[in-house]
Amino acid sequence: MNPGHQPMTEPSATNGVSSTTNGDASAHATNQIHFQDHPQLQSDISDKPQSISADEIALYDRQIRLWGVKAQERLRTANVLLITMRALANEIAKNLVLAGIGSLTVQDSQVVVDDDLGAQFFISDQDIGMNRAESAAPQIRRLNPRVSLRVDTEDITLKQPEYFAPFDMIIATDLDLATLSTINASCRLCNRPFYASGTHGFYGYIFADLISHDYVVEREKSNRPTALTAETLTRSIVATSTKKENGKVIEMVTKREIYSPMVLANTSPLPTDQVNSRRRKLQVSPLLTCMRALWEFHSISGAIPTHRHADLELFTTLATEKHKELQLPSETLRSDFLRSFLQNIGSELAPVTAFLGGQLAQDVINVLGQREQPIQNFLLFDGEESKGPVYALHPVFPPLDSTFDPPIAAPLAGTLIA
Repeated sequence: MNPGHQPMTEPSATNGVSSTTNGDASAHATNQIHFQDHPQLQSDISDKPQSISADEIALYDRQIRLWGVKAQERLRTANVLLITMRALANEIAKNLVLAGIGSLTVQDSQVVVDDDLGAQFFISDQDIGMNRAESAAPQIRRLNPRVSLRVDTEDITLKQPEYFAPFDMIIATDLDLATLSTINASCRLCNRPFYASGTHGFYGYIFADLISHDYVVEREKSNRPTALTAETLTRSIVATSTKKENGKVIEMVTKREIYSPMVLANTSPLPTDQVNSRRRKLQVSPLLTCMRALWEFHSISGAIPTHRHADLELFTTLATEKHKELQLPSETLRSDFLRSFLQNIGSELAPVTAFLGGQLAQDVINVLGQREQPIQNFLLFDGEESKGPVYALHPVFPPLDSTFDPPIAAPLAGTLIA
């Protein structure tokens, strides 16, 4: 496929979420649409044929060899919402569209500014002052005209929970914790899987809340039968089956992962096996502490830290408190790391967004295809060290037969920060 020779497309203004049709790509939609108010939009997505065509098999031959026809069929009918079209979302959109998802809605209410030109590749200086999602749409469409592309320019904080119901996957990028938590809560009300991700220069994260997700792992069957039992506090084996392949008996093990919402994961302790081992605590990235401190700083001040002395002092105090809450050794929160993190806040680096965008897109593809173990539940990336550890952060409740009452969970929806 040669993206450079694909026909340009034009967003047709349909009350704000624009779908692509053949024509000149210079037009921009200006009004807004709510999916729940337009049943025909939902049926347009759900009525797609399930069987994959011969030419699609030829087009996606390499990836079908990796994850199979059934996974590709699930992918080609998937309807994905991608929120905030900055450099990270550019990478996610590129990977999902080239993989052949059925429908992608790119959502952003902000306009292109000079700073956006540094790491984003769907826009140019001619787009300055135009909406980010609308400006990126023609270039996304060029990558794979088979994908149905829509644009939404309404403020995401104005969306009601039912807005998210038609989507099979919601991905929110580069937003503050309050907004992410509210979107996450809306997704839970609609029983929709949710990803959050963001980058700050050399640093970034991916958070996943798939609520309850089943996936299949294939392996050669052993002589010992596979028990239907819990493997961890969040993962259990729920079913098994077998098939013959190349003269071998292959066992297909269905596992189920249970997730926590972002608002609870952000205040949850590290897993017990890490907290009880000093060696493992020394290996925990201080980036976890700094991300929690950054979100707390934003909730207090409504902005990210600047280089003012008062901001640096407050951030350092918050980071020290978060580090203690995680029961981590004080020596792992080094001043040089704090300085480096603060210097990177708010910036975008193409290699980091490429790595995280690729990781997130691959996890989304695996989840939609119900293959392989997904991220559980918080991946951190330190570009300085080229490390990406994953931490399973969940609330810890005492046993049901405990003499103490279980703690009450914090409310899911907080006040939005624009």
